[in-house]
Amino acid sequence: MSDDPHKLGISDDDEILDQQFMRAVSSFEGIILSQISTKNRLGARLNYTVQAGIIILGLIAVSILVLLLVLSSQINRISSVVSDMNTHFTSISAEMDHMNSYIDSMAKRVALLESIDTQTNVMKESMKSIVTDMNSMQNAVFGISGHVNGVRNNVDNISMTMNQMDVEVVNMSRDIHRMGKPSRTLNKMFPFP
Repeated sequence: MSDDPHKLGISDDDEILDQQFMRAVSSFEGIILSQISTKNRLGARLNYTVQAGIIILGLIAVSILVLLLVLSSQINRISSVVSDMNTHFTSISAEMDHMNSYIDSMAKRVALLESIDTQTNVMKESMKSIVTDMNSMQNAVFGISGHVNGVRNNVDNISMTMNQMDVEVVNMSRDIHRMGKPSRTLNKMFPFP
């Protein structure tokens, strides 16, 4: 039996069409396989990109958490320093109240000195009371100085507050010097043994 296509009744055109069809099918198969391969590569790249993005987002989240923890610890530290400052300012306020009472007492006693010509003995007693009050004021000033030193130690990290405290201490020293000036003047005018 012969395999001649002319004998089987298959024309040359049909054979060419079959060959073209087979080439088209194999080309189509190659295109589909290349698209599948390309899609697989793109899918793998997308997976890698998503994983890298998740890792980067995780690092960002960890860095933000560390930053928040650092800020929280600094805020707690500042809060404790401010609390210590409030305690010392309360003590200074109490000492200033004592100083005001002593100043009021001194003002009352100095008012008695208007009749200095006829009341020398009264003036001597008043001067003794003034000296006692001045000693008490000096003790109060020493107490204030101690509290100011405590405040200064607690406020080393806050430079602006430190500068303001220095100005306040200088003003207090000037006021104490100014308050002592009348007594020194009186001592010069009436030197008592």
